[in-house]
Parts: sequence; C-alpha cells; structure tokens
Amino acid sequence: MKKFYERITSHPKVIITVFILMAIAGAILGNLVSVNYDMNDYLPADSKSTISIDVMNEEFSGGIPNCRVMIEDVTIPEALEYKEKFKEIKGVSEVTWLDDSIDIEEPIEIQDKDVVESYYKDSNALFSITIDEDYILSAVPEIRKTAGNNALEGSAVSSEVAESSTVSEVSRVAIFAVLFIIFILIITTDSWIEPIVIMVGLGTAILINSGTNLIFGEISFVSNAAGAILQLAVSLDYSVFLLHRFEECRKDFENPRDAMVDALCKSTSSILSSGLTTVIGFIALCFMRFRIGPDLGLVLAKGVALSLISVFVFMPSFILMTYKLLDKTRHKRLVPKFNKFAKVVSKAMIPFAVVFALIMVPGFLASESNNFYYGNSHIFGENTRLGQDTAKIQDVFGKSDTYVLLLPKGDNVKEKELSDKLREFPQVKDIISYVDTVGAEIPEEYLDSETHSLLKSENYSRMVLQLNTDYEGKDTFALVEDIRKTAENFYSDEYYLAGNGVSTYDLMNTVTADMTKVNFIAIAAVFIVLLFAMKSATLPIILVLSIETAIWLNMSFPYFTDSYIFYIAYLIISSIQLGATVDYAILLTDKYLEHRKEMLKKRAIVETISSVAVSILTSGSVLTIVGYLLGLLSTHGLLAQLGIFIGRGTLLSLAVVLFVLPGLLYVFDGLIRRTTKDSDFCTENNIVPTACKVIQKG
Repeated sequence: MKKFYERITSHPKVIITVFILMAIAGAILGNLVSVNYDMNDYLPADSKSTISIDVMNEEFSGGIPNCRVMIEDVTIPEALEYKEKFKEIKGVSEVTWLDDSIDIEEPIEIQDKDVVESYYKDSNALFSITIDEDYILSAVPEIRKTAGNNALEGSAVSSEVAESSTVSEVSRVAIFAVLFIIFILIITTDSWIEPIVIMVGLGTAILINSGTNLIFGEISFVSNAAGAILQLAVSLDYSVFLLHRFEECRKDFENPRDAMVDALCKSTSSILSSGLTTVIGFIALCFMRFRIGPDLGLVLAKGVALSLISVFVFMPSFILMTYKLLDKTRHKRLVPKFNKFAKVVSKAMIPFAVVFALIMVPGFLASESNNFYYGNSHIFGENTRLGQDTAKIQDVFGKSDTYVLLLPKGDNVKEKELSDKLREFPQVKDIISYVDTVGAEIPEEYLDSETHSLLKSENYSRMVLQLNTDYEGKDTFALVEDIRKTAENFYSDEYYLAGNGVSTYDLMNTVTADMTKVNFIAIAAVFIVLLFAMKSATLPIILVLSIETAIWLNMSFPYFTDSYIFYIAYLIISSIQLGATVDYAILLTDKYLEHRKEMLKKRAIVETISSVAVSILTSGSVLTIVGYLLGLLSTHGLLAQLGIFIGRGTLLSLAVVLFVLPGLLYVFDGLIRRTTKDSDFCTENNIVPTACKVIQKG
C-alpha cells in the first residue's frame, strides 16, 4: 500500500482536477435520475398483485382507480358535468361514478340505497378516477384545479404530493445538516479551515455518487431523500480520522508528503474495517425481495465506497494542497478534554453493564411486538392537506378501496354466479361488470365500443369491485384472502386480482419474510469482518451484541408508546443502525486494545474513553441531528419515521458504546486476552511486554 500512496501523493494537482471534474459531472447527471414514489412498484415481479396488474395493463386501457374526488353540495346533473371535465384532463383514462352502476334517468329514491350512497350521499358526489402513471404529476394538479376547494385522496395523489414536497423538504434538511456539521467540526477541530476541507472531500464523494445513480435509471424516493444525507453522516469520521492522523505523523516527518504516506498506512486498516462494516450493513438490504431494500442498499453502499475512495485518493492530495492554510488558521480547541467524564464512566461502568444485561431481553421482545403499517395509506398524517382531505371523504363515504378482478372470458353464467357470491361479502358495495351492468343475456355485439372496452378484452372479463374497507389492516387482509379463495373456487388459478389493498397484502407478506433474512445476513457479515479485523473470537460477539441491543431498544419505543410503525422503516433501520454505529464500538475497542498493551485494564478504560470520546461524539451527534432533522422537517410519514429512528437509534448506540461497552470490555478482559491473537496485554506480574508503563490495580 505504501507504494500506492506514494504515487497518489506525487500528483496532487492531477488527482484534484480529476475529482472536481467527476463531481461536476455527477451534479449534472444527478438531475437526470428519475425518482419513483410508489411503493407498490417495488413489489417482487412474481408477486400475485404485480402479475395481475401487468396482465390488466396488457388487456385493458383503463387501470385501477388511484384517485378519489369528493365534490360537495352538487346536484346529479352538476356531478355529471364534473365527470366530463375530469375525463377531459390529459392522463385520466377512466372516471367512474353513479351513472356507471344505475340508470340515473330513474329516480334514485327507488334505486339500491347502498349502491347510490357509494357515489352520491347528502348532495356529495364521489368520483373514482384512474390516472396513467406517466401523467400523475400533471394530472393531479389539474384535477385539483377542476375540483376547486374540494377533497382529493388516493395513491396517485399521495405520489404527487410526495414528489412535490419531498424535494424541498430534503433540501432544507441538507442545508441545516451541513450548517450543523460545520458547527460541530469547528468546535471539535483546531483549525478554522479544517471543516471546509472535510466538507469539500465529503461533498465531492456525494456528488459523484449522485451522478452514478444514473446507472440504475430510477431510484426510490427513500434513496433519493435519505441517500446523500446518510452518506454525509456516516462518512464524516473517515476524513476526520485521516486528517488527525496526518497531524500526528507530521511530528515525526519533516516532509508533509512523507507524513501523509505514513498517516495513510497507519489509518488504512481502521478506516477500511469501519467503512467495510458500514457497506456490509447496507449491502444486506440488497437481499430483500421488496426492491426498495436493494435500491437503498446499493445507493448507500456505493456512496460509502466512493467516500472511502475519496478519503484514500482525493483527500490526501487536497490536504497536501491546503495544509499551510490549515496551519495559519489554527485555534485553541473549543471542546474540553473528557478526562473527568472518563473517570465517572469507569466508576459506573459495572452498574451500567448490569442494567444493560437486564433490559436486553425485554428490549428484544418489545421490538418484536410492534403494530405495523405496511403500505402507503397512512404516510400523510392529519396535519397535512392530504390527510385532512382523506378524513373528510371518509367522514361522508367511509373507508373505500377498488379491486379489479380479471376472469377468463366466455362463461357469463359462471361470472354471474361469482358476482352474486362476492356480493354476499358485507364490504362489497357495488360491482361493475358485464354481467352486472349490461346483463348476462345481452350479446357483446350490442354494446358500444367504449363500454365494451372497459368490461371485456380479447381474453378476459373485468369486474370492478367497490369495497367499504381500508387500504390495509387485519380485516382488509382477511378480505383479500376471502376474495381470492372465492375466485379460486370458480376459476382455479386462472383469475387475476389487483388493487391497493391487494398490493399491500402482498407487500406485507414480502417485507415480513425479508426481516429475518436481512438481519441474519447483516449480523453475520459484520461479525465475520470483525472476526478477521480484530483476530478475536469474543470481541465480535461483544460488539455486535452491544449495537443489536441498542437497535432492539430503539425499536421498542413504539411498543411502549402504543404507536404504529411503517414496517419498511422498521426493516431498513436495523441494517442502517448496525452498519453506521458499529464504527463507534470498533473505534473504542481498537483504542482499548492499544492502551491495554501499555497499562492495566482500569487505567486503559479511562485513557480509551478520554481519547475517543470527541471522535465518537462528533460523528454520532451529526448522525443524530441529521436523523431528527429528517424526522421533524419531512411531512412524508415513512421518511419522518425513518429519520426519528436514525436519530434515536444513534443516541442509544452512543450511550451503549460510551457507558456500557467499557464495562463489558472490563468484565471480559481476561476472556478477551485469551481469545484474541497477539493481545499481549499488560499485567501486574508480567515482564513482557516491556512497553507496560502503568502498573495500577484494575
């Protein structure tokens, strides 16, 4: 590695120029990456609902209704005028209302009350609108403009609101995060320019990562919102560590270039092991069948890898170009030393370790007992316009969803029998189909082309089920199972069922199956890396168990507060918190092993905490604030919850590393010494190692 670093440091201007050009290109290309805000698009391609949607799109021009509009205080003729206006909007493929189910020429008082009140109730008209995915961003604002000050809701509206709001919210989070990071770096470093040097290195890697996302063609809204911010937060300590190591090595080398080569050689192992565990935590997400996991995992893993490349290639050159400016802008460190804090921890670390052992199992059990949301129906809360509109519609018409059932064409009698059977479900308010709307006895050739195309295709008949049910929940999932079983009784496996509730049901089955697999892969991979990096049989167990317990405690908060979790956030945070915060445990443990060669364990604990507290708190505080900023500033429920989990999880990991891990290292010191290669610990009785400087009873 030394020869490689010597070559890197020999051409600083060339390297800086290349990286700046790549960063500029990344900034330009990053704007070309499209973002997908629909979680259902990330279901596995072989899930039943995904296959059903694909078949339906091939057979019929109209898709599943994805927007509901309630117009208040209108007559039936006025409602029909609104329907025609909605149909004229570009991107709207279908509008369903009362006239599609009954003959409105006859008095509605003598019609089926349940059917009528599904569309028209107390002078309020409720329209089900299907918007083509490619036109959601343009069609939803036009529908809102046409509807005036009336209520809109549905998955298409959620996607449009998410896209229009998330970009500005993430920009605000990024601005506040950068300002906070600069503030933290100013008070924890001893040069006014050092924070700028570090941020330039990080910014370069982030811009390059943003541009290289173009290789995916499209990324999820989670990756777009959290990717750059998390890359910034988790990669910060790599640059800080290299810069501080460079300052240490300058005391031994007159030539700054030689000092940088020595700093790189000495810091490679610790930075790489820290970065590798982070990358592995993110790569574990790639084993999810729910494809937001691989999407986020690849973006973050690539980002951290690029940050590592930047630290080992760009930063050495940039530091060598700016070290004179760093020297001229030195100032007294504003953060006090942590000697007193270390002594306090050393006195209380055993009680902390005991408390840790006592709450470990309850924390795990509570984290496994949460209530979950699986889909996107609760993403925007009641404090948002969409949340208020949804509540307004549900107050009048109740909870509603639309399922589409495709049946093999040709047997109208069987279709009618199935329709009658489905109407027995109390949640089924209305069914629009050939046999219900037209009549099983009327030949297809008597239908007009528009009606025929909506109800019949070359191979299938289509049933549109209007349901009084939520988009998700136990009752909804039971209904999906019942409808599937009923259709299967008539058509075996030749039918297709699609809808928001159906997709959410499949989403639930997919993400819950992913949980155990992803956690096992992440834990096993991090354990193996630590095993080889530390050459110890016990330290990987202690470190992984420490951070995993912090994760369990983090995920137990919703259980004790009786609140719901978005399962995707629950699934993602486990890998993020493990990968991002195990670095703190590695740093403290490495420093403890280093000090343990020269002093007894009690003194080694004090010196370790004193020397690493600033570094750990710097990185940890940044990740904490970034998480809470995302949680507090985002109106997108999933992103907000993910941010809160990141912020709270980092605080818990910091607490475990600074207060509990020292006690575990102290208690298991003898076992660690016997199971760690080349441990060479200092003891009162040994003569070797001769470097044993401090003899103090521990």
